[in-house]
Amino acid sequence: MRLYEKDGATYGVGMPIIAYLSASITSAKDFDAATQVTVNGAPAQGAWYFQKSAIYAGYPIEAHYRPAEFWPAHAEVAMNLDTKGKSGGAGLVYDNSLTLDMKTGPANVGKVDGKTLRMVVTSDGKQVFDFPVSLGKASTPTFNGTKVVMEKKAVERMVGDGYDEQVPWSVRVTNSGEYVHSASWNGGNIGQRSTSHGCTNLTEANAKAYFDFAQVGDPITYTNTGGPTMPTWDGYGDWNVPWNTWQAGGAVPAN
Repeated sequence: MRLYEKDGATYGVGMPIIAYLSASITSAKDFDAATQVTVNGAPAQGAWYFQKSAIYAGYPIEAHYRPAEFWPAHAEVAMNLDTKGKSGGAGLVYDNSLTLDMKTGPANVGKVDGKTLRMVVTSDGKQVFDFPVSLGKASTPTFNGTKVVMEKKAVERMVGDGYDEQVPWSVRVTNSGEYVHSASWNGGNIGQRSTSHGCTNLTEANAKAYFDFAQVGDPITYTNTGGPTMPTWDGYGDWNVPWNTWQAGGAVPAN
């Protein structure tokens, strides 16, 4: 197994703990029992959800751990996953155990409304941004639901049907290619109508401001986009799964 998160790193309050498994386990019983997660020293009361993965060669399953609600801000999160020698199902035994000590930063929470074409961002409950946006047009709508900042690049090459652009201030929120980014070429539509290929278009100044502010793990919830809900596997779509469904374990049912 391997972890996505790094010891000592700080993430946003929407970031799940992610473990990648080198075999397709058939039982999560021992995995669940071996898990201890604390937030500021108190039990986290979270759960694992398993799904197929194509992130790393040789790691076909990924497990995501989260609480029922976002992590608290400015918190110490510790995990002890004492799985070595335990069973992952018939004929499968874990060959290592894992530990993690990470932190959460401020609660940077974004809300994007396709009806008003505004992106409102709060930090620890206080509004810091209220930006006009342009979202996906009807033929390429933006996903609804809660997404999580995955990575940031000062310049990202984006290639698609009819475009090949070097795009500044790009903040990725899905595997399939949705970003919050600068779109100077679309300035006349920002705040007026949705005309993008699915991304969240901002003016260059606003995109730079959000790029500098955002941290990996920050959640952004989208409503009224005209699109379907973001699939769980398309990035960190974890918060779009109802808690009761999440606790059932996903691809490897809890038992």
